[in-house]
Amino acid sequence: MALLRSHGRPAKGPGGFSLVELLVAACLGLLVWGVVLQALVADGRQVERLVRQVRERGQQRRVLALLRGDLLRATRVDLALGVGAACGLGGRDPVLQLTTPAGPITYTVGSAPSAIWRGRVLMRCGPAFGLYGEPSAGAAQNRVLLDGLADPGLEAASEPDGLLRLQLRQEFEPAGSGTQRIETTARLGAGG
Repeated sequence: MALLRSHGRPAKGPGGFSLVELLVAACLGLLVWGVVLQALVADGRQVERLVRQVRERGQQRRVLALLRGDLLRATRVDLALGVGAACGLGGRDPVLQLTTPAGPITYTVGSAPSAIWRGRVLMRCGPAFGLYGEPSAGAAQNRVLLDGLADPGLEAASEPDGLLRLQLRQEFEPAGSGTQRIETTARLGAGG
């Protein structure tokens, strides 16, 4: 009963937080949480862009490796020529045509053959490959190698030293704002 005053009211104990102080602390906590959440979302977008860049660069390297193999088998290389292609070009622009012992190989850039592909595509029309990676003697096949191409997509130019300069360009609009461009350049030699 020592805590009671003479009038019957309890004496004030240690001070607590008032309602205003609790509301201010809650608002500051929400503000800090909002900043942290925004940083996490921005970091997630950056990771998404990085993952796409790594994935697409890997696909571009595989396309260039396929081109390198086709060039090594080629006996003749023609730029921007689609005459004598083994497949229909479907309105796509020829970029590179190779004459090989297994048959002609034509690389084209243009609209996708179906809606599953993103934007413009790079296609290869030529002999299919067997189980061990060798060109087969069967009918030529027209296959999408890369999608999401920026204009022009694949550029091929002859260099003075006899090598072929190839440049692949892709362009994407990630979930955030802005455009992501991925470009790979290679200098390759023909085998013929």
